[in-house]
Amino acid sequence: MSVSNSLSVLVIEDNRAIQANIADYFTMQGAVVDFALQGRQGADLALQNYYDVVVLDLTLPQLDGLDVCALLRKRAPRHIPILMLTARDSLQHKLDGFNAGADDYLVKPFDLAELWVRVQVLAKRYLQQHHQLILGNICLNKHLHQVMCDARVMELKPIGFQLLNILLETHPRPVCRSELCSRIWGDELTESDALRSHLYQLRKTLQQHGASITIETLLGVGFALKTKAAT
Repeated sequence: MSVSNSLSVLVIEDNRAIQANIADYFTMQGAVVDFALQGRQGADLALQNYYDVVVLDLTLPQLDGLDVCALLRKRAPRHIPILMLTARDSLQHKLDGFNAGADDYLVKPFDLAELWVRVQVLAKRYLQQHHQLILGNICLNKHLHQVMCDARVMELKPIGFQLLNILLETHPRPVCRSELCSRIWGDELTESDALRSHLYQLRKTLQQHGASITIETLLGVGFALKTKAAT
């Protein structure tokens, strides 16, 4: 993912007016926005789907923002950038948020333009810190859009590159078919066998280049990378 306007953002906020304002502004910037009104619902969405940034209110029903943040840091398979929103502006409240794992903190009331800029900065920072993914003898460089196997370039088609990128990002968590399709094609209609065909080609390319990783199909669960045992 390049940091452009096509960010995927989850907003966990129980104030519907604030939700609507964020939705209108972020959508105008080209972002894809999901919402949750409750802490538990928001945590479940963040764990089940891919988001570039989570905007998290501190005061929420079911689970408050601190609990949601701590839960995501404990259970998420990757570091999800989190920006915490709150009307509480004391130093201690900010420290509590950062201690729970928040990456940034914005006090209400806030300017939508500032919120959008902060979200972009968080997404860009995460991308820059995680531009290279390595597993076994495979190294994927997001900035160069290049995959190396034992220091040799491995040519992949764009969809194959995206598939490998997603599987490396989420490793060792399995990725379900719906998440793969959503992250690659979004809401676009695709042929039912499209994902299967691209996975087949990716598996074939990995094997041809002597990759030390394979793509496992976990029935009823999804797909996951597995490292081959050394021989």
